[in-house]
Amino acid sequence: MATDINHVVIIGRLTRDLGSDERSFGYVGNGQARANVSIAVNRSHKNGEKWDEEANFFDVTIWGKTAENLKPYLTKGKQICVDGYLKQDRWEKDGQKFSRVSIVANNVQLLGGKSDGSQQTGGVSGGFQPRMNMSPSPSQNYESDFGASNGDFPEDIPF
Repeated sequence: MATDINHVVIIGRLTRDLGSDERSFGYVGNGQARANVSIAVNRSHKNGEKWDEEANFFDVTIWGKTAENLKPYLTKGKQICVDGYLKQDRWEKDGQKFSRVSIVANNVQLLGGKSDGSQQTGGVSGGFQPRMNMSPSPSQNYESDFGASNGDFPEDIPF
């Protein structure tokens, strides 16, 4: 039996402040908080000899305590990482069928500041901490991690 997977990790910048309209933040009938945000994700791709920038926009729904805790921090331009799943809503209005795909967040991580380049970081939801820089920094010393003093790997690897 095959297993289906519906998992999304996406990093982008908020397109508007949370709470800028009545539909972006509120409480549903059972008292649970709901935040609806939109993020812009930029993508570069080569078109012949030049690079083109393309922006894609995604709607994200954040539920519960995570939505409440993040409310003061979700401002236009803020970079966030969303870990969640895709949800398709379908409805009919005046005989015409509509469909919309959005992301439902399981975890949200605050990454950077606004587009001004400030590097404020912090997380509220816990659990998901993406590693943004996969290459070591020049000042990072891996020799002590492996017990080598001359830069070579030790003969006895601990795994």
